[in-house]
Amino acid sequence: MPLPSLLTQHIARRPQRIALLQHIAEQGSITRAAKSAGMSYKSAWDAIDELNNLADQPLVERAVGGKGGGGAHLSEEGLRVLRLYQKLQALQAQVLEVAEQASDLDLLGRMMLRTSARNQLRGRIDEVLAKGRNDLIHLDLGAGLGLQAQITHESTLALELTPGSEVFALIKAGWIELLASAEQATPGYNVFTGRVEQVLDEDDGPAEVRVRLSNGQTLCALVEPLELRQQGVQVDGEVVVAFAPSYVLIATPV
Repeated sequence: MPLPSLLTQHIARRPQRIALLQHIAEQGSITRAAKSAGMSYKSAWDAIDELNNLADQPLVERAVGGKGGGGAHLSEEGLRVLRLYQKLQALQAQVLEVAEQASDLDLLGRMMLRTSARNQLRGRIDEVLAKGRNDLIHLDLGAGLGLQAQITHESTLALELTPGSEVFALIKAGWIELLASAEQATPGYNVFTGRVEQVLDEDDGPAEVRVRLSNGQTLCALVEPLELRQQGVQVDGEVVVAFAPSYVLIATPV
């Protein structure tokens, strides 16, 4: 089965993340792999979550609290991605040969998608519904999970969004609410039940709570320490996350 196009483009533009996969394969530790790849432990977790979200199957399988701060190894899909990247490196050399001048490569680089949004979920458009000046975009995230995004009709036309299109759904971590039950969610919001995978406490700000969804993708929410204690959030515990369709940004590959 061919590697999904969004993941292919992503790894071609972010070689440091492929280096992280390589180090995980060699060392079996997220902490040591992050250090070898020149990344912080937190950045390594962000990278792993993003790669796993983009792939049809997780690339990294991990066990929190393992030797070295978190044991990890590559899945069969992850090993396949590494082999693919070696082929991409060979193709890169050919691209450098055909580029007429250095500015050509700079232009291509500026056209590639990069975003500050922590959550980047890969999905396929099921339906586009007109709602006055706005459109409601229904995305299939796999494993029976669906997501709605509300964007302007002009954006739908500009991005050429149609059923079957593969896109990114971008949600900032600060836009996601952490709830005890689905009944607490605002009507019309996207609501998912997941399991807490990790809680990263910050000394001077909100904690990051990583929630694994039933389709294997991960959402990161920012939660104030008081709220975290009041809700009794614990690793491996079940929680509900919710966010408005208007908080979802849609991006397409170039």
